[in-house]
Amino acid sequence: MTEFITVTGARENNLRDVSVRIPKRAITAFVGVSGSGKSSLVFDTIAAEAQRQLNETFSAFVRGFLPRLGQPDADLIENLSTAIVVDQKRLGGGSRSTLGTVTDINPLLRLLFSRRSVPHVGPGYRFSFNEQGMCPGCNGIGRRVQLDHSVMFDMSRSLNGGGILHRDFAVDSWYWHVWAQSGKFDNDKPFERYTDAEWQLLLWGSDEKVELAMAGKKAVKMEFEGVEAKFNRLYVNAAEEGASDRKKEVLARYTTSVRCADCGGTRLAEEPRTATVGGVTLPQVCALDLASLHAWLPTVRDRDVAPIVDEATARVGALVDMGLAYLTLDRETSTLSGGESQRIKMVRHLGSSLVDVMYVFDEPTIGLHPRDVGRMNALLHRLRDKGNTVLVVEHDTDVITQADHVVELGPRAGTAGGTVVYEGDVAGLAGSGTLTGEFLHRPVRAKESPRRPTGTLALRDATANNLRGFDLDVPLGVLVALTGVAGSGKSTLVREVLVPQHPEAVVVDQSAVATSIRSTPATWTGVMDAIRKLYAKETGVRPALFSFNSAGACPTCNGLGAVYSDLAYLDGVRSTCTDCGGRRYTEQVLALTVRGKSISDALDMTAADAVGFFTGRDIRPRLQALVDVGLGYLTLGQPLSTLSGGECQRLKLASRLHEEGTLFVLDEPTTGLHMSDCGHLLTLLDRLVDGGSSVIVVEHNLDVIAHADWVIDLGPDGGDGGGSVVFEGPPAELVHAPGSFTGEHLARHVGAGVR
Repeated sequence: MTEFITVTGARENNLRDVSVRIPKRAITAFVGVSGSGKSSLVFDTIAAEAQRQLNETFSAFVRGFLPRLGQPDADLIENLSTAIVVDQKRLGGGSRSTLGTVTDINPLLRLLFSRRSVPHVGPGYRFSFNEQGMCPGCNGIGRRVQLDHSVMFDMSRSLNGGGILHRDFAVDSWYWHVWAQSGKFDNDKPFERYTDAEWQLLLWGSDEKVELAMAGKKAVKMEFEGVEAKFNRLYVNAAEEGASDRKKEVLARYTTSVRCADCGGTRLAEEPRTATVGGVTLPQVCALDLASLHAWLPTVRDRDVAPIVDEATARVGALVDMGLAYLTLDRETSTLSGGESQRIKMVRHLGSSLVDVMYVFDEPTIGLHPRDVGRMNALLHRLRDKGNTVLVVEHDTDVITQADHVVELGPRAGTAGGTVVYEGDVAGLAGSGTLTGEFLHRPVRAKESPRRPTGTLALRDATANNLRGFDLDVPLGVLVALTGVAGSGKSTLVREVLVPQHPEAVVVDQSAVATSIRSTPATWTGVMDAIRKLYAKETGVRPALFSFNSAGACPTCNGLGAVYSDLAYLDGVRSTCTDCGGRRYTEQVLALTVRGKSISDALDMTAADAVGFFTGRDIRPRLQALVDVGLGYLTLGQPLSTLSGGECQRLKLASRLHEEGTLFVLDEPTTGLHMSDCGHLLTLLDRLVDGGSSVIVVEHNLDVIAHADWVIDLGPDGGDGGGSVVFEGPPAELVHAPGSFTGEHLARHVGAGVR
């Protein structure tokens, strides 16, 4: 008999009394356009209540150390299991955290090397870059932060001429007088004419003292400390113990990170760095891509180390099955994408013996080539077949069609969404008349008449990372799709080759657009100032009252609308401010309205609604740009910290839409987009190209690839198996390209025809 999780009357965010029955021990896909309420139902209602009820089982003493979770706005939620949320939050851990450490594969390799290394070094911790095995030169970081001379000095100037550019060391500063009055330099001699000895003396000083004579003051003796030595003491070394915001800004501006010369970036001291197993050092093992590592491990297996090798092989194999074969164990976790982070988290759960658990996934196929989506489906089915309930928020048709049950929210986004428009099996979805049902099996054809290029963009000697030293001429004035499996070299080609050779290119990636929790779409697009001025003019008060960062802010939450609790190593908790009810402002400010709307009501409007409400020329065009990139469902006051990578990218793109004749490079712009919204994005990209711009999209989405004028496919595989150009040409020809995984899946997607 099938059991169900039942939700009755859910009203979180834009949900409108949603009631659903979700089968347990099955895979349920939650679908619908962005902003339709999927995450509100799955994460903010079901998963949040499961976590809250779990916390309630602990003693009052233990609950005092746990986040206090509010009860979701719903009438009733029944028959829940313990929830494990596998989201797209990037893996943290700082500069000492690597793929090897976060997956616990490194400890196994350290144990292997402690048993079998030649020469013998000692126990496993002697091979750890976080313990006794760390390189003394960089303390196990693998790189050093040092002064960037090109930013700190103007070599064409002298000491007297202001050649030192940092304001703390500028002409007539206390520090400057140490060097100027030392008598060791010609103060009018440009730095570029210094001898090596003079330059080293200026940088590092000596063990002498300098007598400073300052006007009206008694002469004092000062240590003759060089510019770089002083900078390191004041800023670089101080940062290790915690730095102020100003020092962080100085470090970001005046320093550069370089590979440690002592260990070559391997993080290890000489003994553990040079010891070998099977003729290979530990740094060399950690630099192998996972596919190569998976093949190497069995070659060093013998009876004594078999348990270690077998466990390491199994863990590496699980990562390979996730489509991560191109990664290396020495990769810092901070450089992993949200999609990569999510798949790594999945590996941890696949080996678990827990059953009857509710696993909640947030678009697990993000960043995956169509070839690897099948592997992801297999992993979801493995979790289900062990007796677990799997809830997946997803846009990928291959995942949706493999689900046991589908719940579609909609029909549109924001206030036009929040209702269940379909609930049932996949077969019924196709004829449901919903947006997902309409687009699920919609025929797609490869473009038959691509645009003619207006020129070419020359890329020469592409050799970074796994790229194999090819030359490439990218057509301009057209829509170019850069494709290939994950790890084939697409991002490397853009970041390490295209951008350095053509710095005029505008790269719109998925990095966060702001780090402040006070940043919102209204502040980021610049319309907030115009809105404040409008409200001030209409109500006859000063504009500062309508700023939630200034005079009108609620004093309890300081205008945030919420109180944030820092729980150290646990995730922080956000709770709605009880004084202002999340409205950010004081009661006096909320009483002031424009056409019946308070300033808080304005911030609660979606961009699409605000376009109709605000008619000013300094507001409407900027809001219309948000609608044009598919972000019309965002509210003007939503914290930018809550946006996904795809939403951040489209927000940045919205700010550049007015530019023509520009080379745009977009990194998977369809991330987080429903299949019906991909058509709107393609219309937007066509508009850019027809307006004289050139657009390069790094994409896995087959609709985008089929619509492109030109495709450059890298591969054939990832990591060491990639880095070559597999195909160049129009998409109609890609479907016949031998050896191209992209062509193989595109052929299946579009059928035999072209348009």
